[in-house]
Amino acid sequence: MRRELTTPPPIAARQKRKSGGFTFTEVIVASTLLLLAMVPILRALTQAHLSSVVIERKTRCLTLAQTKLDDVKARSIYDFNGTTTENNVSLDGAYLCTVGVNVAGANLKQVTVEVGYDLNDNNILGADEVEIELVTYIARRW
Repeated sequence: MRRELTTPPPIAARQKRKSGGFTFTEVIVASTLLLLAMVPILRALTQAHLSSVVIERKTRCLTLAQTKLDDVKARSIYDFNGTTTENNVSLDGAYLCTVGVNVAGANLKQVTVEVGYDLNDNNILGADEVEIELVTYIARRW
């Protein structure tokens, strides 16, 4: 079997066949595909950010509510009858608190702590602004 050697084409012919870059159509198609892929990704990132803001606010409300409830319980050890209702107490900036006290027995009180973020800046904790509600019972110690 015999093999024939061919001579390579001249340099000018090789350069004509070589592509110098992307065509305008290829750039438009690639940009469109990239745009179609980016829209859902950006929408998902926006949703994730909004969810993290809500979770952060609820976590802060829970921490403030637990702190307020612990304060009420600590004060009630020495002054059981001094445990009273408080409305729209500012805890930390725009976070407001309402403490409700109901008599549940001769030596027992039910304490409800509601904490929320004041969305409309009126310094009143509305029912739609309450994020966390903690309820517990406090008994007279002595």
